[in-house]
Amino acid sequence: MTHTIPVVDVADYLAGRPGALQTTARALHDALTTVGFLVLTGHDVPQRLIAQTFAETRRLHDLPMADKLALRLNEHNNGYMAMGRYAVWTSDVNKNDKGDLNEAFFIKRERGPDDPLRRSGRRFVGANVWPDEVTLPKFRQRALEYADVMDTFARRTLPAVAVALDLPPDWFEQAFQQSQFTLRLSHYPPVAADANQFGIAPHTDSNFMTFLAQTDVPGLQIRMPSGDWLDVPYIPGSFAVNSGDMMRRWTNGRFKSTPHRALPPVGRHRYAIPFFLGPQFDWMIECLPTCAGPDDPPRWEPITYAAWQEHWYDANYDPKAQKDLVA
Repeated sequence: MTHTIPVVDVADYLAGRPGALQTTARALHDALTTVGFLVLTGHDVPQRLIAQTFAETRRLHDLPMADKLALRLNEHNNGYMAMGRYAVWTSDVNKNDKGDLNEAFFIKRERGPDDPLRRSGRRFVGANVWPDEVTLPKFRQRALEYADVMDTFARRTLPAVAVALDLPPDWFEQAFQQSQFTLRLSHYPPVAADANQFGIAPHTDSNFMTFLAQTDVPGLQIRMPSGDWLDVPYIPGSFAVNSGDMMRRWTNGRFKSTPHRALPPVGRHRYAIPFFLGPQFDWMIECLPTCAGPDDPPRWEPITYAAWQEHWYDANYDPKAQKDLVA
C-alpha cells in the first residue's frame, strides 16, 4: 500500500461548523494510524507571529558564541545547546553515533518564583534561561508570546484527537490544563555532514504531539511505512504535525510515533521552531480505555509524564555535555 503525507484543513473545525469535529477527527485518525504525520492547514495562528518567531530565532543564533554559552542548558534542560554535542542516542531508528549539526535553544512553561512546581525544586519545572534586555531586547517577551499562542492552539486540537480515539471530546481537557510543553528554537547551518551524521539524526519525538511551522528551506524527512524516507511537502502557512512516543504509549500503539530526520541544508541556513506538547507534569499515562481489549492488552506500565521526561532527557540531552564549551 502506498502512503502519502495527508493534508488536514482545520478551518471548519476551529470555526465550530456542524460536522467538522467528526470530519477532522476521522482525518486525524487516518493520518496518525497510517503515517503518523500530517500537514495542518486552515489554522488561525497569526502569520505575523510565526514570522516574528523565526526572526527572533535568527537573532538569538546570530549572537556571539560567548553570549550563547552564557545561556547554556541548566538542569531543567532550558537554555542553549551547542552544535555537535547531542543527538537522540536512544533512538531505535538508527545507530546515532555522531552529534547533530544544529544548535538549539529550549524554552518551557514560564513559572514565576511563587509557582508551586518551581518552588518544589524538581527538575524540568524550574526557571527558563533568558538573555538580558541589553543583549537581545524583547526576545523573552516575543518567545513567550509564541509559546502561549501555540499552547492554546495545540490544546484546541485535543477534542478532535479524543473523538479520533472514540473518546468524549473533553477527555484530555484536565490532563492538559497546565500542559508541560517545550519550544525549541533551532538553527541548521549549511555544513557538510560526515557519514551517518545529520542536521538532526533519525528519531521519534518523546512527547504527545509536535507542531512545526513550515519554511521553504527543505530538510525534514519522515520514514514512511515502506521504509523509504520522504520529504515533508511544503505548503506555505502550514504546520507539520506528528504524534510522539507519549501518544503512542497512551494509545497502546494505536497512534504511531513516526521516525523522522533533518538533513543539513544546502546553500541556505535553516531555522525551525517546533512546539512540543505534553500533558501536565505529574499526569499518569496509562492505556486509554478505547485502546485495549481482550486480544490487545496494555503493552506498557503506567508512568507519570514527569518520570518519562526524566528518563528520556537523561539518556539524550545531558546538560553536562555542554559544561566544557568555551567561546
